[in-house]
Amino acid sequence: MAFLGIFLVGFLTMMSHVHGYGGNWINAHATFYGGSDASGTMGGACGYGNLYSQGYGTNTAALSTALFNNGLSCGSCYEIRVACRRRGGIRFTINGHSYFNLVLITNVGGAGDVHSVSIKGPRTGWQSMSRNWGQNWQSNSNLNGQSLSFKVTTSDGRTVVSYNVAPASWSFGQTFAGAQFR
Repeated sequence: MAFLGIFLVGFLTMMSHVHGYGGNWINAHATFYGGSDASGTMGGACGYGNLYSQGYGTNTAALSTALFNNGLSCGSCYEIRVACRRRGGIRFTINGHSYFNLVLITNVGGAGDVHSVSIKGPRTGWQSMSRNWGQNWQSNSNLNGQSLSFKVTTSDGRTVVSYNVAPASWSFGQTFAGAQFR
């Protein structure tokens, strides 16, 4: 549980960049844990006890074992930067079957977290997909034999459209790369 150190941050994000002492940005991961009242974070791996009386409040995050550094980082402040830069396009892995298209969306730049997805074939208009779990999005339409386009919107409200990412000859289990946030 030592990796669940408590750190003061102003902005919580699943994928983040941490500004190091040398002025260079390094990749790191952070996640929020506990309830909105900080009930799950009281004490934590740093031993602060009541976070309110210690001046931290609910602005806490759990960081990786490497950043926790066996407790040497307790009390450290980190500056979180939002934009994720990814190489290549957003990836769409098509799973499911004829009337249940399950699309895993990965390698998303920009804010990095997908909040809505739409899918379109040449014989359909844009159809909203629903989140099945994680970043698996589903469509209950038969889109077999159609090229597929995707519209992806992230938490910062930005949208990118990838036209005709999957050719009409696509099959389940294949992955295709589309456009990317800049």
